[in-house]
Amino acid sequence: MKVVDAIARILKIEGAEFLSAYPTTPVIEAAAKADIRPVLCRQERVGVGIADGYARVKNGKTLAVFCMQYGPGAENAFPGVATAYSDSTPMLILPLGHPRDRAQVFPLFSSARTYASVTKSVETVATGGQIGDVMRRAISLMRMGRPGPVMVEIPADIVNEDVPDALIEAYRPVKATSAGANVRDVEAAARVLRDARRPVIHAGQGVLYAEAWAELRELAELLEAPVMTTMEAKSAFPEDHALALGTGGPSVTGPTLHYLREADVVFGIGCSFTRHGMAASLPAGKTIIHATNDERDLNKNYVADHPLLGDARLVLRQFLEAVKSQGGRPRGRESVRAELERVRAAWLTEWKAILESPEVPLNPYRVITEFMRTIDPRDAIVTHDSGSPRDQLLPFYRAVSPRTYLGWGKSHALGTGLGLAIGAKLAVPDKFCVNFMGDAAFGMTGLDFETAVRGGAPICTVVLNNSAMAIEIPHLVVSHDKYGARDIGGNYADMGRAMGGWSERVEKPGDIAGAFARARKATEGGQAALLEFITSQETRFSNRGALR
Repeated sequence: MKVVDAIARILKIEGAEFLSAYPTTPVIEAAAKADIRPVLCRQERVGVGIADGYARVKNGKTLAVFCMQYGPGAENAFPGVATAYSDSTPMLILPLGHPRDRAQVFPLFSSARTYASVTKSVETVATGGQIGDVMRRAISLMRMGRPGPVMVEIPADIVNEDVPDALIEAYRPVKATSAGANVRDVEAAARVLRDARRPVIHAGQGVLYAEAWAELRELAELLEAPVMTTMEAKSAFPEDHALALGTGGPSVTGPTLHYLREADVVFGIGCSFTRHGMAASLPAGKTIIHATNDERDLNKNYVADHPLLGDARLVLRQFLEAVKSQGGRPRGRESVRAELERVRAAWLTEWKAILESPEVPLNPYRVITEFMRTIDPRDAIVTHDSGSPRDQLLPFYRAVSPRTYLGWGKSHALGTGLGLAIGAKLAVPDKFCVNFMGDAAFGMTGLDFETAVRGGAPICTVVLNNSAMAIEIPHLVVSHDKYGARDIGGNYADMGRAMGGWSERVEKPGDIAGAFARARKATEGGQAALLEFITSQETRFSNRGALR
């Protein structure tokens, strides 16, 4: 068979169900021949986002793939791959490469050279006979240890080379493996955690990829220890649980702020403890237990008093065994839940007037509140976009089931949420998949709403339209006063209808809940829905920057 057909055959063996792609590469046709459905986006970085959202919801168990042409296609995909890399999303990128005799000639764009900084591995296929080995190496690296995007570049002059059938017939799917931490180190760390006066469990997205949410909950309940999640790990611990602190990101819940400041021991599990504007920083003076499957994270930004290297699920099981062998639940934790509820109630009371605001234009927090009242979080998969929608949604939306919220953002590709929602819908068609975006984000990727319409992925896109880049108010003062630099505009509901979707424009508080119910009904009928809410230029955020 030809190289390109061999690649498609390997994708099928590895479980690929669809191929996200744009705009043209021989891989698309070969995949279709192998009964892998191509989904063509409108621009490359949204196509990467579709594969990204699919991979997150599927937990990397089903192969997520994006392919593109050389030159402009590979250039335009870069921000999407950078986002996937920063958030450790397991996916395979297959760019077409320039013919081998000119691949290194200026000014031709080299994917192999350029993408090395935002992938776990990049390899160019040199000969047709090595395609099986190259693909196996890439997929193995993608699935082992800390997940992430990998790339195989396919030179244009190699796609039609012959590959012996026997090489591909001998190909076997990659089996992933993982390891626990050193037993003695776990026992010492468990003793510290059990003896802590005010412990906090800091859960990262490694808990999600390891499918360790049951073990996380069991350990939290055994210790009566409050749990916070990172932005990427939101939904790893049920946020309606009495021990849930909520999310620590660019904006922070009241309980997270309070308990991180008061904690004497912080147990980071499946997290990187990266000091970053999108992550809650740890106040000084804490004893830190850090368990991760990536040795690069240990002692990176914080000294780990108890460093542990291992898979989150296996490490949590080790902690459960160690804590139980040391006597189980420690004394003095009887009042933890009642105290946490008082802290949570006080924080929500501070925000009640804003969350229930009757103002017109609509306060975006009122939109979020009505969404939570109308849609059962167990039935939905929700994601944010960069800027205000992210910082407004993260603290207050309560995700109660694993992988029902897709948090992202260590690399800021404005407009990413739209692709993630499409990918999530392709992964779990019976969920109500919703992306919240601002009007600035819609300007970046909004035309790919048509991809959802055409591609049979009936998502709900929520556009919070305040006709401005409100989050830039402190940064664009003179330019706005003189030239209106922050102003943007558009009727996005009209655009949604023009692209073949169901849409509605909402301007009154009393209409919000009904609009969400109608949008959900439209998606259940197979129509992609767009809700445009005319909102104020709200720039208040919950404890934004308080833990940086």
